[in-house]
Formats: sequence, C-alpha cells, structure tokens
Amino acid sequence: MSVYLYVEGSGDSREEHIRCREGFRKLLERAGFAGRMPRIVAGGGRNATFDKFQTALQDSDKTAVLLVDSEEPVTQTPWAHLRAQAGWERPAAAVDDQAQFMVTCMETWVMADRAALREFFGTHLNEKALLPLNDLEQRLRHQVQEALAQATRLCGRDRQYRKGKRSFRVLASLNPATLRQYLPYFRRLMETLNIYLA
Repeated sequence: MSVYLYVEGSGDSREEHIRCREGFRKLLERAGFAGRMPRIVAGGGRNATFDKFQTALQDSDKTAVLLVDSEEPVTQTPWAHLRAQAGWERPAAAVDDQAQFMVTCMETWVMADRAALREFFGTHLNEKALLPLNDLEQRLRHQVQEALAQATRLCGRDRQYRKGKRSFRVLASLNPATLRQYLPYFRRLMETLNIYLA
C-alpha cells in the first residue's frame, strides 16, 4: 500500500508545488526515509489540502496522511483541534495518526534549527530576534513568523525569509535530529511515518 503525505503550504502554481515537494522530500530523506519515501502531494491552501486528503481516503490502495499548520498551540486530540480550529470533522475512514501538524506553522520548524539558519542566511542573521527554543510549539503563529522576519531583515531583500521559494529551500536544509529535539509534533510525524512506511 502506498503512503501519501498531503502537505499544506504551496501556492497554486506548478512551480510552487515542485518547490514544496522538493523541500519536504529533502527533509524526509535527511530524516532517514530515503528509499522508502511517502508520495508528497503539495496540496496548496489549507482547505484544498484537506479536500485532497479526504478524496485519497476513499482509495483503498492509499494510506493518506494530512500535514497542515496547526495555526494555534495544540491542546486537544488532533481531530478535536481541527474541528475547533478549522471546523473540519474527522472523516470516518481516518484515525488520529493521519492528522499531523506543523505546530504552529512551518516557520516553527525553520526557527528550531539555528545552525541551518546561520548557514542559510549568513552573518547578517540577527539571532537575538529569534524566539527561545524551549516550548517553541507553544508560540503563536504570528509571533514565530514576525520573529523570523525580524531576524532576517538585515540579510538583504533577496535573502530575507519569505514564504514560497525561499522557505522551501530553507526547509530542505534543516536537520531532522534538531527538529526532533525541540519539536514534539515533528517527532510524532516522524514516528507515524516510520510505522506507515515500515
């Protein structure tokens, strides 16, 4: 049975979908999934990604996993969080492990790896503007995104962190061991994929 990972976060263009898939593919390869990768589906916006995930659940030859920004810190079971936060009901065919989160957003993953940030953004990175690593998943999404923008503000117009092309290039450079260390929901995703891809 094939495993499909439906990822929120790319725009609508073909080029953005390619960049999204490449960023997640490289990260998962670095996490030890080379040779047994899930099929990564760049779902586009949040609702479009959920719609594609629901459609995939109807295919008995697929195991579908949804990966979206949690938007807020997670304090409930995955589907209870999605019902409260997005109004999504758990599809009858889905289990808790099929709902996975970037808590509270993909930028939390980026912020967790200071070595990758230094390597990518260089000497103009203002690390003092970054949020502390402890309890990073408890930070509000806008706090994480604003801190990352401030930390890279002096890196130049062509180097400052931005969603899209640059964000997926940074994603591809992250160290999964570092993310596991600081981000419990990243660990949960890795553990779930290990089970499904065994």
